[in-house]
Amino acid sequence: MHVLIRCGVTWKEFAELSRRSYVEVASHQFGKRGRPTNVSRTAVLTGLTRREVRKQRARLAATTDTFAGHVTKASLVLSAWHQDRDLLDSRGKPLPLPLEGEGVSFAALLRRCGAGDVRPSTLLKELLSAQAVRETRDGRLEPLKRSYVPQSMDEKLITMWGKRITDVAKTYVHNLTRPANAPARFERAAVNDRVNASASPDFQRFLEQEGEAFLERVDAWLTAHEARADASDNPHGVVRLGAGLYHIQD
Repeated sequence: MHVLIRCGVTWKEFAELSRRSYVEVASHQFGKRGRPTNVSRTAVLTGLTRREVRKQRARLAATTDTFAGHVTKASLVLSAWHQDRDLLDSRGKPLPLPLEGEGVSFAALLRRCGAGDVRPSTLLKELLSAQAVRETRDGRLEPLKRSYVPQSMDEKLITMWGKRITDVAKTYVHNLTRPANAPARFERAAVNDRVNASASPDFQRFLEQEGEAFLERVDAWLTAHEARADASDNPHGVVRLGAGLYHIQD
């Protein structure tokens, strides 16, 4: 939730993505005799209506479908500020607005956008913090961006975060749901709740050194067992194998 909020993902967007994920997993992983789960059983498993299941399945089937998302009040305000003719100058640029007052103002803009239930000063603090709005020398407000993202984050790091969280989660899913005759996947952690805080930098250096050495040995092992391109020595297909290390600190 911390990362989603920082990236401007609202609870409505998360709820929509959650519905779609529930339908996707229930449809493809809970079928019987190798067939996809039918609509009625998917509805029972997920708690969604059959109509909603069909809707989500249609979206999943549409490869060109993109997630539209839910526009936050802050983004709605910024968008209107850039598009509403009453808020533009003769060159089509957004007008600097006073916070409150008669006529066109920031507070009036909020009411136009259906954000009148939010205090203008509260929303303004968020927009200033995100550097989406600035205050001019005469005390007026001027928009700098068309959309609101609380704090920008590196897109590549976000993608990597998602992949690593998925890998850890899949290990636990396997261990929780495996048949009795299937081996558990390795999962261990070394944690101590009473380490001197001053030792944190030393631990980081220790982990980087020892962890890197371990992962280099893992990489060498994986490379030695990598299938050849022609796959002539590979009658059973290929799998993705690996190990991950991560730094724990609370």
